[in-house]
Amino acid sequence: MAGKKYSSAIKNVDRTRRYNLAEACSLIPKVKISTKFDETVNIAVRLGVNPKHADQMVRGAAVMPHGTGKSVRVLAIAKGDKAKEAQEAGADFVGAEEFIDKIAKENWFEFDSMVATPDMMGLVGRIGRVLGPRGLMPNPKVGTVTADVGKAVRELKAGRVEFRVEKAGIVHAPIGKVSFGQEKLEDNLRSLLELLVKLKPASAKGTYMKSIVVSTTHGPGIKVDPGEILTALAKA
Repeated sequence: MAGKKYSSAIKNVDRTRRYNLAEACSLIPKVKISTKFDETVNIAVRLGVNPKHADQMVRGAAVMPHGTGKSVRVLAIAKGDKAKEAQEAGADFVGAEEFIDKIAKENWFEFDSMVATPDMMGLVGRIGRVLGPRGLMPNPKVGTVTADVGKAVRELKAGRVEFRVEKAGIVHAPIGKVSFGQEKLEDNLRSLLELLVKLKPASAKGTYMKSIVVSTTHGPGIKVDPGEILTALAKA
C-alpha cells in the first residue's frame, strides 16, 4: 500500500525541474504519504564545502518564524538568578549538579536540548562524552552556552533548529509540519536558507549552495532552485 501511495505522490512532482520556494511549498500537501499523522517537512541542502577542513565547517541555529510543530523539552544548567531566569522562560528542567549526576549515573535523557551558562560548562564537561554523540552538548556557536539563558530557552521552545554540515557536505533540518500550509513553510524555509548563505565560509570556492531538496517524512523529494534565495540576498 505504501508503494502505491508513493507512486501516486511522485506523479505530482516534475523530477527534472527546480521549483521556486512558493511552488515547492505548495506541492508539500500533494506529496505526503501518511493520513494517520502530520508528517514533518525536512530540508536537505548540499553545500560546496569540505567539512574535513575546520574553516569550512558550517553550523548554526535558525529560529523558525512559525516554529517546527514539535514540542521541545529543555534542560537548563544554571544556578541562582540564571536558574530562575531559565525557569521563567519555560525550561522544563532547571538545575546543576543534580542533573549532571542523574545523566551520568542513571543514563537520564528525558530532554531534547540542553542550555548552560558559561560558568557551568566545567560541570557539563564531565559528561561531554555522553552528550556529544547524542548532539546534546551545549555550544556557544549555536547559542546554547550563554549568559542570556532566558533568551536561549525561549528560542528553543519557540522552535529553534540547530544544524551542522555532515561529512558529505549536506545539511539536514526540519522546517515544520505539512499542516503549516504554504506560507508558513515558505517563511521557515527562507529563514533557514538565508542563514546558510550568510554562514558561507570565506575559504569555500565554487558553487556554495549546490542543491536543495524538501520532502515530507515519507514522501518524495522536491528540488528547489537556490537562485531565488541568492538573488534576494544580493538585492538586500
